[in-house]
Amino acid sequence: MAWTLAPVLVALALGYLLGSIPFGLVLTRAAGLGDIRAIGSGNIGATNVLRTGNKKLAAAVLVLDALKGFAPVMIAAIYGPFAAVAAALGAVLGHLFPVWLGFKGGKGVATTIGVMWGLSWPVGAITCAAWLIVAVLFRYSSLAALLGIVAGAASAWYFDIRPVALGITALVPLVWIRHHQNIGRLLSGTEPKIGQRS
Repeated sequence: MAWTLAPVLVALALGYLLGSIPFGLVLTRAAGLGDIRAIGSGNIGATNVLRTGNKKLAAAVLVLDALKGFAPVMIAAIYGPFAAVAAALGAVLGHLFPVWLGFKGGKGVATTIGVMWGLSWPVGAITCAAWLIVAVLFRYSSLAALLGIVAGAASAWYFDIRPVALGITALVPLVWIRHHQNIGRLLSGTEPKIGQRS
């Protein structure tokens, strides 16, 4: 048991450590924009960074948050699919609950998309396509994220990719719970649209 469990635990720890790097906070401070947690929604993700008006910085945060999910999955995949899924879960948990920020992190969308690409590129592509379609049609980043990851999980089951489908499905409630305030605002019609300062 120990020799099979060890790579999974190491992958989980690796994913958490990489996932917990708060790129949104680091880059906005480096750019002289102060603490991103005092701007807009207070979130450390790319959508809130966009509210600073710096599109290039927001794009950089988006890419880096996705890469910190993608990289540990690809590294852990060397030791098999269970290790890869553990790294994926660790990366998203790290972004949601980073030890460096008192376990108060982001909402995990970009990192979740990154791990999806790492676990299965078709699932990652479908997730991004669903996000883009919803974002273009409705201009709500939160709605696009919520529906995009559901589409990704559904596609993983459709392609019968196990244990990837189980791992991705486990991420869905995590991301949805972190979006509970967004869901409330969507239902009340007060959710800011993409590019709109809250």
